[in-house]
Amino acid sequence: MDRETYIQVMTTAEKKEDAIKIARLLVDKRLAACVQVFGPVISTYRWKNKVEQAEAEEWQCLIKSRQDLFRKLSEAIKAIHPYETPEIIATVISAGSDEYLKWLHDELADGL
Repeated sequence: MDRETYIQVMTTAEKKEDAIKIARLLVDKRLAACVQVFGPVISTYRWKNKVEQAEAEEWQCLIKSRQDLFRKLSEAIKAIHPYETPEIIATVISAGSDEYLKWLHDELADGL
């Protein structure tokens, strides 16, 4: 169980229901051990050469997973995400309690 292999992935959705749907799918498929949905958040971004500010609030998903599952996790999000180009970014979990990392290990798919 290598600590460097665990990641936290972030994505946002316009509707709370979409964020919850993403969370449930990823946990059901064991691509995520836990997904926290919180919000609303307001995003400001550049899209097609124009600065935009989300008219509607968004809901953010923080997804706990493992690096070797990222490709499948990303594909699962894209398959149901309503955005043309959804934010799907990952950061390495550099430290965590032994108990929590063991729990992550036990709840995720065996990997590729």
